[in-house]
Amino acid sequence: METFWGPDIEHWFGDSPRLAPFGEVVAQEIDPLVYELERRGPATDGHRVRFDPRYAEAGRRVWASGILEAEPLEQAGLFFLLTHAGESGHACPVTCTAGLIRALRLHGSDELRERFLPRLLETDYDRCERGAQFLTEEQGGSDVGANLTRAVRDDDGWRLHGEKWFCSVADADQFVVTARPEGAAEGTRGIGCFLVPRELDGRPNGFTIRKLKDKLGTRALATGEIVLDGAAAYPIGDLEDGFRIAAGVVLNTSRWLNAVGSAAVMRRAYLEAAAFARQRAAFGQPIVEFPLVRESLAVMRAEAEAALASSLEVTRLVDSEEPDDVAYHRILVNANKFSTSAAATRAVRRGIEVLGGNGTIEDFSVLPRLWRDAIVFESWEGTHNVLCAQVARDLERFGTLGLVLGRSRGVEPRIDAALDSLAERLATYDPLHFRRQLDRLVRAVQGAALVRAYAPTAELHIRRRVVPGYNPEADPEYPGLLDALVEEPVLR
Repeated sequence: METFWGPDIEHWFGDSPRLAPFGEVVAQEIDPLVYELERRGPATDGHRVRFDPRYAEAGRRVWASGILEAEPLEQAGLFFLLTHAGESGHACPVTCTAGLIRALRLHGSDELRERFLPRLLETDYDRCERGAQFLTEEQGGSDVGANLTRAVRDDDGWRLHGEKWFCSVADADQFVVTARPEGAAEGTRGIGCFLVPRELDGRPNGFTIRKLKDKLGTRALATGEIVLDGAAAYPIGDLEDGFRIAAGVVLNTSRWLNAVGSAAVMRRAYLEAAAFARQRAAFGQPIVEFPLVRESLAVMRAEAEAALASSLEVTRLVDSEEPDDVAYHRILVNANKFSTSAAATRAVRRGIEVLGGNGTIEDFSVLPRLWRDAIVFESWEGTHNVLCAQVARDLERFGTLGLVLGRSRGVEPRIDAALDSLAERLATYDPLHFRRQLDRLVRAVQGAALVRAYAPTAELHIRRRVVPGYNPEADPEYPGLLDALVEEPVLR
């Protein structure tokens, strides 16, 4: 595959001059490097992380794209292209660095920004510094309010003591760390948000990597357990705003880009499956001619474009300060991450089925790697149940259900009808059924976004995912909808 850029990407992201060249770089250079890196994972001596030299080769290409200095839409476009290679060992560092940049810009002191921002924005990989976020602890997981890491004040500032359990980008140069200052309140109200440099004056800054994790996916990425023993730390913003900054800025940046990445994983899976189906013959004809294969391909394409459409809805809200946009972003960034990451795993699984046994062979297809990475994407930045519970709390606390529903109304009568049927059920929160209801809400948001974007997949998506009780068997137009999507090429 020569490039992951195509006319459909220009349709969604515009004509940024960076996109087409980077699509070629990812396809021709980064993706082959990642294939090798998956087999030669990182190691640690307790402080430094050692990688195969090809890790830095891939990193140089990623950072040279200017992805971290781009505005949100262009940044999302570059990230979308990058994650056609899966996590690749560098998508998570990009995401975490982007979150730290946003936190410093929005809440860091002038002194903190002047000291730490320039290297985060550097496009030369050999000179840049990368960010990480170390929030999770063994006893709490997503329950950050249960964290035990302590922040102790001394004559020189703040020192952190404690352990962090799931720390991706363990090789980063700057860490966002949550810790509880001595005497602070229990729960999330007492959590502070700190920046911890990896080194001070060329020496380790009070931390040790206990071990690196042996993960199902994202295997080129260094994820470890971190011990903090007197690490010098600098508050980002006011201490009492720590959890709001860590979750509302840092984690929400990751949730936004995680969803963009899930959409890209789906698109890559579709491209691989569609190309295979056109050249693989069985029983006297290319397998793309078989109805069930055509259905799988059309559904994969529809799911990928739906995920991209809703993720770009989030993208357009990222920098807005308009109160309704801020309120809508708070809901959609969490709901969208939940729905798109779950859809990605299912879509890749469909692609593996199209390839049959070939879809399980690592040196034949990228799909096993994409499937493993997609499963990790599902758990990053909050499990599905945690995100759904957060959305339910926010809808009730801020009374924003009407605002959220209103953003997708007036586009298509069937979408309005679906939203009407959801409104009462979402308002009377039922913890057993809310997750299903929230996924239906995201599907309606996606339908409206696809219609607004004149996406060719809009009609299939609305029938399959928005119209209650839709039955393809009773729809004589269903085969034609599938054929139209399978026959129209994405790459030219």
